[in-house]
Amino acid sequence: MNARRAATAALLAAVITTAGCTADSEPTASNKSTPAATKAASSAKPSESTPEPPRALGETFTWTSDEGYTFGTTVMGYEQDVAKNSVSADEEFDTDGYVWAAVELKVCLKKGKAGVTRYPWALAYADGTRIEPSTVTYGDFPKPEYPYEAQLKAGDCVRGKTVFAVPGNQRPERILYTSESLPEDAEWAVPK
Repeated sequence: MNARRAATAALLAAVITTAGCTADSEPTASNKSTPAATKAASSAKPSESTPEPPRALGETFTWTSDEGYTFGTTVMGYEQDVAKNSVSADEEFDTDGYVWAAVELKVCLKKGKAGVTRYPWALAYADGTRIEPSTVTYGDFPKPEYPYEAQLKAGDCVRGKTVFAVPGNQRPERILYTSESLPEDAEWAVPK
């Protein structure tokens, strides 16, 4: 029985020692970068570089995904305190002081065939808060509504408004496009 314990302890020590050394040696199967991750990492700006300033509303951001799809992405506008005749944002989400806000978006696919959705979009506030699009819709939400999901082919565009429940006494600083295909978020400044 002591020989079995000694063998188990030796095996455990060898595993722990080997595991501790893998960080400084050749990558293991679990920590190798995939080609997509390598491409994203290689195209990302170095951490010492100055981040790109937010774009102005109406300015198009053109980018190519890891899969080779080329998009033109634009934030056309921001409105706060919209849809006053529907269920209020406070009633919908059990909040206090929240209102509905709308962001008008336009995405065009220049190359390839791909899907788009409203979910990579977010509002960023000065205090670090980020708010995602509402998962509900009401009849008096601003039209046309940006689709929850849509398929595009080269040359197609989709344009519409996405609604967010936001604090009524604050305005976001930036509108973010947070696609995982981007090395860093695309940003548009919200006018005061």
